[in-house]
Amino acid sequence: MSLHFGKIPTELDPEQIHDHLFYLQKKSRSPSQSYFKHTVYGLRFLLKSEGLSYDFLSLPEIKKEKKLPVVLSKQEVWQMLSCCKLLKHKILIGLLYGCGLRCLEVRNLRLCDLDFYRKQLKVVQGKGKKDRYLPLSEHLIRGLKKYIEAEKPEDFLFGEPRANRAGGEFDSRYSQRGVQWAVKQASKTAKILKEVSVHTLRHSFATHL
Repeated sequence: MSLHFGKIPTELDPEQIHDHLFYLQKKSRSPSQSYFKHTVYGLRFLLKSEGLSYDFLSLPEIKKEKKLPVVLSKQEVWQMLSCCKLLKHKILIGLLYGCGLRCLEVRNLRLCDLDFYRKQLKVVQGKGKKDRYLPLSEHLIRGLKKYIEAEKPEDFLFGEPRANRAGGEFDSRYSQRGVQWAVKQASKTAKILKEVSVHTLRHSFATHL
């Protein structure tokens, strides 16, 4: 802006600043929304810090891109589960899809959160810092019992036993990258052409429900 007008922004009047913002919008057919927003925020901060009025600097309404979420078919979900080489990954993906869990929620699952008798799973402090109960299917319960018997988790459902942990780790939870990798690897092995992420399984759960 200084180069455009040959003077510092604090010496410009509101009309000149608006002209420049209009120029930025028209400069490219698809200007970066975040760049434009931060230009406005930066100007506000500059004028405020210099004790100048900045009320005229309102952010124009920018149309948001509307994108439909990727949804897997039931057959594609089954293909992913069938292609998992590790039981751990099969149960992980089964819970993400079968209970519609978020990545952090599945990582935070503890043994004490499972209630096989009531066929429920407790999500502690999920999004919005809210606890909630979710139903567990008989199919998932059978898989979970088999997994727990084989892996013998001590606290977190998906984590490393203390003996296998590297020093300096805060807890034994499965990492976010580990969950993402397991989902990507399963979709790749299942030869699914759609762009699959952890959240895709949550969208698919909601759609199939």
